Amino acid sequence: MAKFKTILIFIFTITFTNIWAQPYSVEVNSPDILVSSVKTEISLTFSSLPDSLHNNISVWIGDESQPFSWSGNTATFATRFEKHEELKVLLRDDVIYKSEMKPIPLWFSVLPPLIAILMALITKEVFSSLFMGLFVGATIIWKYKGFSFFISLFKGLFSVVDTYALSALLDKDHLSIIIFSMLIGGMVALITLNGGMKGVVAILSRYARSPRSGQFITWLMGLLIFFDDYANTLVVGNTMRPVTDKLRISREKLAYIVDSTSAPIAAIAFITTWIGAELSYIGDGISQLGIDRSAYQVFLSSLQYSFYPIFTLGFVLMLILQKRDFGSMLKAERRARTEDVEEQKGTKAHLPQIIKEIEVDGDVAGRWYNAFIPVMVVILGTMAGLAYTGFDADVWNDPTLSTSTKLSVIVGNANSFKALLWSSLGGVLVALALTTVQKVLSLKDAIEGLVNGFKTMFNAVLILVLAWGIARITQDMHTAAFITEVMRHIKLSPQWIPALAFIFSAMIAFSTGSSWGTMAIIYPLILPASWHISMEAGMNTANALPIFYNVVSTVLAGSVLGDHVSPISDTTILSSLASRCNHMAHVRTQLPYALLVGGVALFVGTIPAAFGVPAWLLMIMGFLVLYFLINKVGKKVEA
Repeated sequence: MAKFKTILIFIFTITFTNIWAQPYSVEVNSPDILVSSVKTEISLTFSSLPDSLHNNISVWIGDESQPFSWSGNTATFATRFEKHEELKVLLRDDVIYKSEMKPIPLWFSVLPPLIAILMALITKEVFSSLFMGLFVGATIIWKYKGFSFFISLFKGLFSVVDTYALSALLDKDHLSIIIFSMLIGGMVALITLNGGMKGVVAILSRYARSPRSGQFITWLMGLLIFFDDYANTLVVGNTMRPVTDKLRISREKLAYIVDSTSAPIAAIAFITTWIGAELSYIGDGISQLGIDRSAYQVFLSSLQYSFYPIFTLGFVLMLILQKRDFGSMLKAERRARTEDVEEQKGTKAHLPQIIKEIEVDGDVAGRWYNAFIPVMVVILGTMAGLAYTGFDADVWNDPTLSTSTKLSVIVGNANSFKALLWSSLGGVLVALALTTVQKVLSLKDAIEGLVNGFKTMFNAVLILVLAWGIARITQDMHTAAFITEVMRHIKLSPQWIPALAFIFSAMIAFSTGSSWGTMAIIYPLILPASWHISMEAGMNTANALPIFYNVVSTVLAGSVLGDHVSPISDTTILSSLASRCNHMAHVRTQLPYALLVGGVALFVGTIPAAFGVPAWLLMIMGFLVLYFLINKVGKKVEA
């Protein structure tokens, strides 16, 4: 019996010793890119660790113990790294895992977009500027992963292509934009070669007999194609360019009118491809606030505070009607009146060489319907596609909803990219049929013209890919977190929150080139913050709601403003392309106008509205101020 007890004690001792001596492996799962001051979730998965030892595990970041939770054999915790610190996992007092955590300083996150923007403004060359911004950001990331400076340079260089350019191209929505743009480019080439554009020019020339009337028709078309900013930009820019060239309107002015009608009207119209994203962002922001309003009701209530989009549309019209301009736009317009538009300095040199291959033969008769029919197919096809992909019988048959609400919900649920792809393909097929049936071109020549039209989009596609890469790297490095962190440290009364939301939304959109991305980032952060700050300030619901609606509108308005002044914005790029205007010339001439309207929207609209001044009165005052400024600063452009 004594021998048996001795054996049991020996087995127990060996087993107990092995429990503590066993080298348990730990697998750490953390974000591939660590950034300081950003809340980071880390999970530790232990292999063959008995549940009985869970209470003996501790996790340390530097000298601070981290609270964590168990799920099976995985421990999860969230922390913020402020500097290089060591992660240690202890089993009682024994270190079973340790690793050096090297976060990138948060302020480094502004370097990629800042370098890209500054280089673009200084060099007036966007390709190398975007590439350099990506290169610098990728190099920083690899350096903080522990590689030497020279190795990081090589890895950063290759990451521009194998990580960021590739991820931009693998995004389904991005590919949809590229294909849609190419199809529109092909359709424009065909309706140019078959005399459609020539016929449109002849028809419109009856009404567009002067630079003013030509610009007015362009502005009016920008309002009519309200359902999508991409379709608006490409269709209006490409359709009106021959008319404005003939009337000696500068490409810079055409690009400005196109850019300043497309996003503003799409942002505030009731039925657009933007409405789904806007309602989604607003819904996320108000989901936990207990506000007795739907996302659509909040959106409608916020429109009265949408000062920047509305002022922009009115400002463009006032410039046109008064025949006044100022700054670099004035120089561009005066140059266009005295020189051939195609020969403007800095325009012809930057046009793709392939554009010469889609110029219409002088012997081709002008047939307006060869352009009108394909363009209408794109417009009506897009609307039909939106209705088809978003139709919900329950919503349509709901007697409690108004017709406008039903249409808005349907468009909001629609797949806008599918609708655009279908409609653009339909436009191409109709243009191809019109060209070959009328025997304007043989099938072989028509296909060759179509392919040449695709090629004209190469510059835009390249810029878009690089711009999307910049947007991706700003996400990886948490540029928005840096900007919102700055905002968090500014303690102001609730009435100043709409102004801050406007400024920071514009800054983020300017840095990232994406208004949609900005809304996705800011709405879930600023809407709950503005509501809680208003409640903490002692406001009741009736007083807090106007400020809340103002914040909803200013995030949208600031995003559009930032998009307008950013050289890496996709709509800014597409406006340059559709107008065949030098990209940096478009940015340079549009910048003063956008900032002026943005300033009036902020100081005459957003801030007074937050302090209780009626929005309708501020709208009137804002237009009066813009009218006064145009007459004070602007100078007549000779017809």
